[in-house]
Amino acid sequence: MPNARTEDVLSALRTVQDPDLRRDLVTLGMIEGLAVEDGEVALTLVLTTAACPLRGQLEDDVRRAVLGVPGVRDLKLTTTSRMRQPKDPTADRRALPGVAHVIAVGSGKGGVGKSTVAANLAIALAQAGAMVGLLDGDIYGPNLPRMLGEHRQPDQRDGRILPVEAHGIRFMSIGLLVPQGEAVVWRGPMLHGALKSFLHEVDWSGLDYLLVDLPPGTGDVQLSLAQLTFVDGAVIVTTPSAVALEDAVKAVDAFQKLQVPVLGMIENMSYFVCPDCKSRHAIFDTGRTEERALALGVPYLGAVPLHGAVRRGGDEGRPVVADDPGSEYAGALREIAGRLAQRVSIQTHGAD
Repeated sequence: MPNARTEDVLSALRTVQDPDLRRDLVTLGMIEGLAVEDGEVALTLVLTTAACPLRGQLEDDVRRAVLGVPGVRDLKLTTTSRMRQPKDPTADRRALPGVAHVIAVGSGKGGVGKSTVAANLAIALAQAGAMVGLLDGDIYGPNLPRMLGEHRQPDQRDGRILPVEAHGIRFMSIGLLVPQGEAVVWRGPMLHGALKSFLHEVDWSGLDYLLVDLPPGTGDVQLSLAQLTFVDGAVIVTTPSAVALEDAVKAVDAFQKLQVPVLGMIENMSYFVCPDCKSRHAIFDTGRTEERALALGVPYLGAVPLHGAVRRGGDEGRPVVADDPGSEYAGALREIAGRLAQRVSIQTHGAD
């Protein structure tokens, strides 16, 4: 049997498509370092994100295609990832140095579990292999230090603030800088200044994702974030109640007016599973977020069940995806994190 040629292997790889981007791996530049010698093939598969939920499928598809080429006896496959900056004309000018993607996590209404979702999504993305930062943009109600179980004041190096590390992510909050229980009573311009400092004076270098946990509503912080840096997209967290959904729709509209794409909506407290009878109960109704997202033309990222363990994890500084990774609610959050990573990749590469 004749030995395979490089051209034969490339032709086979052109039959493998990324299911999300709907183009072949060679065209997408996801195949590097291809070497073919005496029937042995070596190559590197470059994923668009370390948090890619389709990694196993893509690796299997590459193996199947390459090993199916006549003359190929063995494949040495290495998988890595490399984030790409969005192809937006303003992105380079406004991007944070060293940060590939900035994602806003917002809600129209308070009390829907937005900060809990933001913290768990950040940790889930980090668990998948991404470098992740989490910025507490809620200056008046900074809850992330408690939710992450870390209250140390940040250090400084070379005139830059070093974010605090917890559960595999880096985070920053005004709650690390003021005494616990002390209110922050500032007008809008001071909020703008604080957010500017947290974005540009904190060392966020080397991040794949920086999630910004915003206060509820559509006010000063949301406007300042869009002005101060390039935001790849926003995620809207809501419960399925009519009141929360009405405000979530306003949040979607606000980001669209700010020319920030909405990456998706998340239904938190979607249902409750009785621990005794194992049946589902729709405490606040269920499924209405998906319906509303469809009507708005916005992606639906998934639902998180209502459970006391999620609340306790936040109160005690033990986020559920880190503390109880095998639970149904942790699994739901990891799936949503994977879909979020997919949406970012689709949006970034869709401009090619």
